[in-house]
Amino acid sequence: MSVKKILSCVRKADEMFNLIEENDKIGVGLSGGKDSSLLLYVLYLYQFLYENTYHKKFEIVGIHVDLNFGEDDFSKITDYFKQYNLNIEIDKSKIKDILYLNLHKEKIDCSLCSTLKKGAVIKKAKELGCNKVAFAHHADDAIETLLMNMIHGGRMATFDPKMYLTNSEITFIRPFSLTFESDIVKTCKEINIPIVKSGCPNDGYTQRQEMKDMLHYIYHKYPGSKQNFLLALYNKEQLNLYLNKLDPKV
Repeated sequence: MSVKKILSCVRKADEMFNLIEENDKIGVGLSGGKDSSLLLYVLYLYQFLYENTYHKKFEIVGIHVDLNFGEDDFSKITDYFKQYNLNIEIDKSKIKDILYLNLHKEKIDCSLCSTLKKGAVIKKAKELGCNKVAFAHHADDAIETLLMNMIHGGRMATFDPKMYLTNSEITFIRPFSLTFESDIVKTCKEINIPIVKSGCPNDGYTQRQEMKDMLHYIYHKYPGSKQNFLLALYNKEQLNLYLNKLDPKV
């Protein structure tokens, strides 16, 4: 079953990056899409594995920020997780109004939207007494972010699996950092997690989607490249960039 593979990836990421510690209370950002819904479910399962393996406990709570973009009824998500006695807090936001006041070339600014959503989840998490927040960014997201930064920003950088946010005084973790989207899709189908379709007008028309399409071609042509891209992100011993030898005038 695919969920075992996902659990194995989450456990490996936890051990590599020390994501979860005893008595953590983790607010899980829950958009209603496949990634975040599965993350909440997998962390629910991981609680039992964590306790049996390390004899330690942690708590989780789902946090949904309602952007009011015309998404499907979110109650099918809350109803699904009731069977596992998982609490989901819903935060009514004004993010949509802010985004329409700050359009970029007559389109929603994806970067601003992401920043506002993260901020809203963090604020709610702190109100609930959480010391960590978890988002469902996965391995493909990390690779796409790396390429986007290289192509559009001239820098080699992607997101960290774990980081302490000084201003918010909370720790940000990404348990799916070693998990590929294809495994997430397969697992969601196997366990029938309901999905709430995004109402965002930019959905499917972003620079990130361009990266997905380009990587799909690369993976098809070079099958081993997918795993190697991920390996390159966390293989610090193999980093060999001649930055110090570059002529600054070049």
